[in-house]
Amino acid sequence: MKGIVSFCCFVSLLVLTSAEEEEDVIASTNILRDRSHIDKTLRLAFDDNAAESYNAALQKLRKIYHSAIKPMEQAYKYNELRAHEISAYPGRTLGDGNTDGEITSKPMVLFLGPWSVGKSSMINYLLGLKDSPYQLYTGAEPTTSEFTVIMHGEKTRSIEGIVMAADSSRSFSPLEKFGQSFLEKLLGIEMPHKLLERVTFVDTPGIIENRKQQERGYPFNDVCQWFIDRADLIFVTFDPTKLDVGLELEMLFRQLKGRESQIRIILNKADNLATQDLMRVYGALFWSLAPLINVTEPPRVYVSSFWPYEYAPDTSRDLFKREEISLLEDLNQVIENRLENKIAFIRQHAIRVRIHALLVDRYVQTFKDKMSYFSDPDLVFKEIVDDPDKFFIFKSILAKTNVSKFDLPNREAYQDFFGVNPINTFKSLSAQCSYTGGCLLDKIEKAITSELPGLLGSINPSKPPPGLSSCETTGCGEKPKNRYRKN
Repeated sequence: MKGIVSFCCFVSLLVLTSAEEEEDVIASTNILRDRSHIDKTLRLAFDDNAAESYNAALQKLRKIYHSAIKPMEQAYKYNELRAHEISAYPGRTLGDGNTDGEITSKPMVLFLGPWSVGKSSMINYLLGLKDSPYQLYTGAEPTTSEFTVIMHGEKTRSIEGIVMAADSSRSFSPLEKFGQSFLEKLLGIEMPHKLLERVTFVDTPGIIENRKQQERGYPFNDVCQWFIDRADLIFVTFDPTKLDVGLELEMLFRQLKGRESQIRIILNKADNLATQDLMRVYGALFWSLAPLINVTEPPRVYVSSFWPYEYAPDTSRDLFKREEISLLEDLNQVIENRLENKIAFIRQHAIRVRIHALLVDRYVQTFKDKMSYFSDPDLVFKEIVDDPDKFFIFKSILAKTNVSKFDLPNREAYQDFFGVNPINTFKSLSAQCSYTGGCLLDKIEKAITSELPGLLGSINPSKPPPGLSSCETTGCGEKPKNRYRKN
């Protein structure tokens, strides 16, 4: 009898001790973490003069685009080519229907990954939304079913997806093409926040491997691709319990191909593990992702616990804090370089538009040269578009304009392009001139070789603007003599 009583006392003591330890852990996790280093690292207390100079440079960029690049886009229907040029020009491009919104949009940070790995909690932590009415809902079960865009606004409010798509002042109007079912799963949140004045966050539904894509009711992969193409930084988040790679995650990494420089891997909730277990999980994460990321230099991996509460006791707190600050510095670098990146992107876009116009002009000239009084125009042009190498369409552009061969679109794209845009609807470049407005080719070449590099130099005086010699690496080359200008 005494033995039974002693055993019961021992069990009671164990339960009591376990409960006390659990209370200590709960008490530590209820303590909010100090966030002062976030504002300091992201330099959120910048002066209004910097914002004014940024907006002034942005207006100059819009003016250059509308006066020098957009007229050439419209004249040669560059946006029509984009539907067929995915393999030639992967990634972000202008012209989805709201170019002004693209130019003035803030850098986009995209959060991707399996369900309940802490994507929403990380956004709550970065913005200090804990216990606020607009904190993103979090939980152990799949909680985020919408694409949630968190952006700056004068007051805190939520915006339905259908309203976001209808607002021409935003950059989200192209999302209408994914249908009403998707717009019902799109949500915008505006709030006055210093960080959101400089960046926009996008939270995405978690990947659930046992769910069929068609059950979502909209083209999930296509929507992800749209956001991936526009993201300046992509956080792919995991936690120690969700390292398996299924079909949906494998598809996601295929969509990320070509964007490796924007990808950052986050191993979240790292304070849930002892140091030795964390090392094993870190190795297992790389083992799972190695077949999916086929690059020489692997993406940066941040190991920490990104949520508002203190780190769990007896964990590598100093390591986690350093990792968090490194991630914040990475984010700040994207914010600081946002205008330079935008100008460089517009310049690269202008080079592509110029190449397209030169190619269409060459097709037009070849068609006119081959036509005779007795020729069938459909058969003549079919021969040209089916075998452009026979008529030196692409080689002539490389030989006479110093265009890089790596910047040329594929030939098949022009078969589809001219299938919906008859050749006789285009004028030659020599006819795209006026006495008052000048020539379209002159304008776009001036933007590429002087205006955009000059704007880049004006916002970063410490670095000289790229001169004409830099065009050799971008496909522009030295400014060619305008063969098309009317005398």
